[in-house]
Amino acid sequence: MKNKVQKSYEIDMCNGPLLGKIMLFSLPLMLSGILQLLFNAADVIVVGRFAGNEALAAVGSTGALTNLLVNLFIGLSVGANVLVARYYGAKQEEEVSQTVHTSILVSVVGGIMLMVLGVVTAKPLLLLMDTPEDVINLSVLYMRIFFLGMPVMLLFSFGSAILRAIGDTRRPLFYLTIAGVINVALNLFFVIQCRLGVAGVGLATVLSQCVSTALIVRCLMQSDGCFKLNVKQLRMDWDKFRKIAAIGFPAGIQGSLFSISNVLIQSSVNSFGSVAMAGNTAGSNVEGFVYTAMNSVHQTAVSFTGQNLGGKKYDRIGKILLECVLLVTAIGLILGNGALFFGHQILGFYSSDPEVIAYGIQRMQIICFVYFICGIMDVLVGSIRGLGYALMPMFVSLMGACVFRVIWVYTIFAWNRSLRTLYISYPVSWALTAFVHMICFLVVYRKIKKNG
Repeated sequence: MKNKVQKSYEIDMCNGPLLGKIMLFSLPLMLSGILQLLFNAADVIVVGRFAGNEALAAVGSTGALTNLLVNLFIGLSVGANVLVARYYGAKQEEEVSQTVHTSILVSVVGGIMLMVLGVVTAKPLLLLMDTPEDVINLSVLYMRIFFLGMPVMLLFSFGSAILRAIGDTRRPLFYLTIAGVINVALNLFFVIQCRLGVAGVGLATVLSQCVSTALIVRCLMQSDGCFKLNVKQLRMDWDKFRKIAAIGFPAGIQGSLFSISNVLIQSSVNSFGSVAMAGNTAGSNVEGFVYTAMNSVHQTAVSFTGQNLGGKKYDRIGKILLECVLLVTAIGLILGNGALFFGHQILGFYSSDPEVIAYGIQRMQIICFVYFICGIMDVLVGSIRGLGYALMPMFVSLMGACVFRVIWVYTIFAWNRSLRTLYISYPVSWALTAFVHMICFLVVYRKIKKNG
């Protein structure tokens, strides 16, 4: 009975029609990502409405820096996802088990390392970003509390990656729903009732993450399949770690490099003052929901491509990419332009200050309209990673997005210092990078089909 329940959560990625399964897989991922964003959105909305613009700017100013520190280890969870999917598609159960236990151990060790790093470096790094004097202390406080929860956050990320690899995206959604409700309730209690400000929203986020992580660890420990987690079997299989790292480190470095360019852009936004920072925070937070919806298709491309590569179903890999590109384009166009159309009303949840809302709309007018290009770029990256190639998309992204944005800030933006000029760097870099990724995918795909 228990095995039948387990199987009901899995999706057969290697047989049958693709589009329905891609949508069935990506929808829970989309909702899960949106719920995770609601953690931060609840922080931003509550603190913006009840603690003022300085507190809102403080919470938002840590995002790019936090991603810079975290993305390397999140990249390793991508490596775990690809490796588990490949072994699972090839029906190599012992290899799946070894990968699962190595991945969980990496998440625990990495989480502790990140916790210490984030707490120690919070203030000096925020000072390097030219965080204004009126928000620096609040930003440091929020960032330190956030990083205290890093061990449980990474454990959830790796646990979710393992379940995604075998086709289960529904249970992480259930767990995040529970944690999301707890997070909102704690936000309201800590900020309104206890008047803890940014400390309150930080505590609410960490405590709710503890709940979702406990649930996903319990799920893995009670599973019957080859991905069952047994604490006594936690050990580092160095062969599996090397394979995870071969995919995960380039993915993590790519994410960190994106964050470096975003930190530079955030620093440029900071130079326009705390009101512009608050508007940028609110606008980027709304865009985050659109990005997360598109990113679910990226993660779908990784898992489906990895399993079909393991199962030697090479003809399905091209179809997976095509259908994922069509799906992500539809999502980006509908949600991106929908967010822009209702922009004033949505931003009103974050702040009642008309000037903050105006700054938020200025950002969304440039980014939301063409956000689907970013989705296409990410799907191409996911397909290439699913094929086991990680260095290639890292280097392309480094040149096409990161280096390009840095050059843009020091040339185009320096020549015309306006937020509009700054924000235009995003869609231009997405288009350039997506074009090169498409060429790379075609080269790799033809090579695999020829050698397969």
